[in-house]
Amino acid sequence: MAYKIIVDSCTDLTDRMKKDKHIKLVPLTIQVDDIIITDDEFFNQKDFLKLVAESPNSPKSSCPSPEAYMKLYSGKEDIYVVTLSANLSGSYNSAEVGKKLYLEEHPYKNIEIFNSCSASVGQTLIAGKIQEYVEAGKGFSEVIHLTKAFREKLSTKFVLENLDTLRKSGRLTGIKALITSVLNIKPIMAGTKEGTICKLDQARGIQKALILMVNLIEQDVLKPEERTLAIAHCNNYNRALFVKEEILRRVPFKDSFIVETAGVSSMYAGDGGIIVCY
Repeated sequence: MAYKIIVDSCTDLTDRMKKDKHIKLVPLTIQVDDIIITDDEFFNQKDFLKLVAESPNSPKSSCPSPEAYMKLYSGKEDIYVVTLSANLSGSYNSAEVGKKLYLEEHPYKNIEIFNSCSASVGQTLIAGKIQEYVEAGKGFSEVIHLTKAFREKLSTKFVLENLDTLRKSGRLTGIKALITSVLNIKPIMAGTKEGTICKLDQARGIQKALILMVNLIEQDVLKPEERTLAIAHCNNYNRALFVKEEILRRVPFKDSFIVETAGVSSMYAGDGGIIVCY
């Protein structure tokens, strides 16, 4: 079955997925003061983090246009799209508008848009699961049903060095501001089933926060032998490796991988941030 998996650039792809002809990336753009950065394969994390560190303002992101999605809907393949949570970005809505416009001219085209209700490696796991189902010979409708069921069981947790970008961008509506810089308090955050962000706990110092996150993962994971552990890091591979090894020492996940955050994930995770999904 011919197919195409389209992901927005908040999806932190593995090296294999970056080379896979079935997987296509739709970039968001990021603005730091008056500088516009396209979050594509040419994104330079080091330069971006330097710009953010030197700017007094919070960086901003813009979702892809419906036209950007429409260009990739062409062809004879079945289309599966995975976007950043609709509660965090307009990317899902753009993909849906693009679908509606495209189907006006091509009414029999198979296109499904998945609101990941997640971000980063949550999107990566969903895209990988879609491919697994398609390659196993599942039909279009069955892939949709199975993928939605898979999405409902995903859990995302993360620990950031600071919450400045999330707070300034309004992504933490309803959560009390934390005096992280003064008390060195690091919150353990999570994605909700609705695709919003909540605080689970907190610890003083990054190491204690990471261990606490591992504890929470150990406590709530179900059937880990059937799950893949996915970890994304922003400019701190050793920290990601520590988290991976600490989790796998306690929990028998079927598989695991570590990826580096691309542009949008780097913007929200910040230098040193760690995102875990399973």
